[in-house]
Amino acid sequence: MNTPHPAAAAVATTATERRAETRDRLASAAYDLLVVGGGILGTSVAWHAAQSGLRVAMVDAGDFAGATSSASSKLVHGGLRYLQTGAVRLVAENHHERRVLSRDVAPHLVNPLTFHLPVYRGGPHGAAKLGAGVFAYSALSAFGDGVGRVISPAKAAAANPALRTEHLKAVAVYRDHQMNDARVAVMTVRAAVESGAAVLNHAEVTGLRFTRGRVTGADLRDRLDGTEFGVTARLVLNATGPWVDHLRRMEDQGAEPSIRLSKGAHIVLRRTVPWRAALATPVDKYRITFALPWEDQLLLGTTDEEYEGDPAEVHATEADIRQILDEAALSIRDEHLSRSLLTYAFAGLRVLPAGPGGVTSARRETVVSEGSGGMLSVAGGKWTTYRHIGRTVLDKVAKLPGSVLAEDMAPVGDLVRRVPLPGVANPDAVAHRLLADRDPGAALAPATVRHLATHYGSLAFEIADLVRRDPALGERVHPEGPEIWAQVVYARDREWAGTVDDVLRRRTTVTIRGLDTEEVRARVADLLRGQ
Repeated sequence: MNTPHPAAAAVATTATERRAETRDRLASAAYDLLVVGGGILGTSVAWHAAQSGLRVAMVDAGDFAGATSSASSKLVHGGLRYLQTGAVRLVAENHHERRVLSRDVAPHLVNPLTFHLPVYRGGPHGAAKLGAGVFAYSALSAFGDGVGRVISPAKAAAANPALRTEHLKAVAVYRDHQMNDARVAVMTVRAAVESGAAVLNHAEVTGLRFTRGRVTGADLRDRLDGTEFGVTARLVLNATGPWVDHLRRMEDQGAEPSIRLSKGAHIVLRRTVPWRAALATPVDKYRITFALPWEDQLLLGTTDEEYEGDPAEVHATEADIRQILDEAALSIRDEHLSRSLLTYAFAGLRVLPAGPGGVTSARRETVVSEGSGGMLSVAGGKWTTYRHIGRTVLDKVAKLPGSVLAEDMAPVGDLVRRVPLPGVANPDAVAHRLLADRDPGAALAPATVRHLATHYGSLAFEIADLVRRDPALGERVHPEGPEIWAQVVYARDREWAGTVDDVLRRRTTVTIRGLDTEEVRARVADLLRGQ
C-alpha cells in the first residue's frame, strides 16, 4: 500500500471543492463568450477575450490541450518548407511570432534549436538549392538567429555522432525554436484565468441552449463525477478541433462537413549519444521528417495521411512506427533507431478545410464560420501563430454584423501584443537561484532544478516552496526522470489536473519518458484522490 504524503488529503479536498465552486460559478453567471474547446485556438481566444474585458467561460470535454494541441512536433518555427511554395510573407509573419514568443512572451518555455538539413547523393534537393533556401529563411527573420549556411559532412557529424554520413554531400544549417506544447497550453489557460476567465476541463457539452433560435449557451456534464450543469452566454465559440462538425450538427442537424482530418504520428526514443542539432531530412520533394532532441529524448516524425475514424480513437499504429523509423533511417544510423529504445508513441489530427485533393497539399489555414443559430466555429491553426490567431478570431467577432459583443470589448488593436505568459523569467536565472537558495533539508537535484526552471519559469519557486513545507514532495516520481512529487500536487491544485494522464502525459513528461509504471500511476491516483 502506498504511503500518502502528510498534506495530501487536506489539499486534495480543497482541489475537489474548487472544481465544484467553478461549476457553480459557470452555472450561476451570465457570460459574454463561452469557448467550447481548450486547445490552441480556444485557449488563445479565451485569453485575448478576457484581456479585452469580456466575461469569458471556457470548457473542454477532455483535458486542456488533451488532443491535437499536445500531439504536435513541438516546434515554434517559420516554416522552411513554405518557401518552396512561394509563401514568403507567411514565413516572415511566422518568424515574427516565433521571435516574440521566444523573447517576450514565453522565454521560459520556448527554446532555440539548431537544425541540420542533410543533402545526400541522389536526394530530392541539391546543396546549392538548400543553401540558398536556409539563407533566405534566415534573412526573413532579419538574421536574428544567425545566417543560414552550408557546412561539411565532417563538421555536422562532429555535432551529431548519430548522423549517417554515407553518401552525405553537405549539410544546410538554420535555426528555429521548440517547446513543450502541453506546458505552453497550461500556461495560456492560466493567463486566461488571471485575466478573469472561468475554465473547466473534463466538462462535456451534451446539448446547446437556444433563445428564439439563437445559440445562447450549453448544457454540460462533468465527466469526473457526473454532475450536470449549464452555461449561459451571449455568444458561443466552437473551437473543438476534430470535433468541430459534431458541435455544428448540434446547432443544425443538416450542417455540411466543414473540415477533413490528417493524422500525424510521432515516436519518442531514448537518446544514446548527445544531439547538438536537430535533423530535418527531406523524404521527397515536399515532405520532411524530423529528428528532434526534446526533453532529453529523441522525437521522430511526422506522418501525414487522411483520417476518417473517430477522433477520440486516433493513435500511432505499428505501421506508423515502422514508417517513422524507416524515414528516420535516411539520415540516422541504425543503432540509434532500435525498437528497444522506444518509450512512447502518439498521434494527433490536423484540422484542414474541406476540399478536393490529398491532405498533404491541403491549405493549412484557420477558417471561421457562423452557423444558423449564430454560433461561431473556428478550425485550423498552428502553435507558432496561436496568439495571432486568437486576436484574428476576436477581431472577426467584433466585426460581425450586429455583433452583440463589440460594444463591450476593448478594440482588438488596443490589446498589448507582448503580454507574457505566467512564470516569464530567464530559466538560467531561476535555476541559479533555486540552487543557491535551497534549504539543505529540501535540496533538489540539479537535473530537477533545470527541469523546473525550463517548464515553470519563476513559478518553479512555488513548487520549491511545497518541498520546503513537505520534504517528502522532493522525492523523484521515478528515479530515472527529473520530476518530483511536488509537481503532481501542483498540477492537481494549480493546473486543473484531474486524471492520471493529465498529470503524467501533459503536466509532466513522465509518460513520454516511458516511466509511468503501474506503481507510479497508482501513487498519482492516490494523490489526486487525497489519499
